[in-house]
Amino acid sequence: MTEALEIVTFRLKPGTEAGFVASNGTVTDWLARQPGFLSRHLGRREDGVWVDVVRWRSMEQARAAADRIMAEIGDSDALQAIEPASVAMSHAEVALSR
Repeated sequence: MTEALEIVTFRLKPGTEAGFVASNGTVTDWLARQPGFLSRHLGRREDGVWVDVVRWRSMEQARAAADRIMAEIGDSDALQAIEPASVAMSHAEVALSR
């Protein structure tokens, strides 16, 4: 089984940045309960775009969680702060991990 990375980039709605990181506990807790979850890294680039990288045990588990997240916790403060039109999600098989 090959591990997978889920890479999501997005911008926040105006006025939501101040509490955004603190409100992500709901998302991290949800991810941690999903089969195959290994780790999550959330960062902000200099241009204001956020990058969320989640490592999974398999591509299938990554895609299954991606298919469910909005239905299950889409109303959370963290996900509601994201500008929907700015979201770009991709998946990649891990070729090297150290």
